Amino acid sequence: MNKYVKILIFVLTCVAIGYISGMVTRSSVLTWFPTLIKPSFNPPSWVFAPVWSTLYIMMGIAAGLVWNRIDFEREAVRKALNFFVIQLGLNALWSLLFFGLRNPMLAGIEIILLWLMIYETYIKFGKIDKIAGYLFIPYLLWVSFASVLNISIWWLNR
Repeated sequence: MNKYVKILIFVLTCVAIGYISGMVTRSSVLTWFPTLIKPSFNPPSWVFAPVWSTLYIMMGIAAGLVWNRIDFEREAVRKALNFFVIQLGLNALWSLLFFGLRNPMLAGIEIILLWLMIYETYIKFGKIDKIAGYLFIPYLLWVSFASVLNISIWWLNR
């Protein structure tokens, strides 16, 4: 399988996970979320869809680039992709906890674990393919911001 097919498989997988997460959030974004007290730095709602779409595409490209190295660094690639899958699952779980269960406190605890898994994936990806590592930096930064936002929302609404 060539590099571009591997990238496409991961991009489609990430975008699908993002779409499913979006389905979980949709009703709460329209009903519950507007009722919450939010910090002054909360971005407008329209920002989230393009940011997350871009991040899912970048994650998919990064994972595809790493997968492409499987013939040269089999064990490192397998380990890195395992971390990738775990962080992607935690990414989806956050939406379920925050918007599906409407539980900012539990989501705040979970996002810390998510951040750690993203960071570990970033480190592992960077050792295999520098570009793959670089592609994870915006995701790491956004989830850092999202962590502060999540915890702030919990604090303001406790």
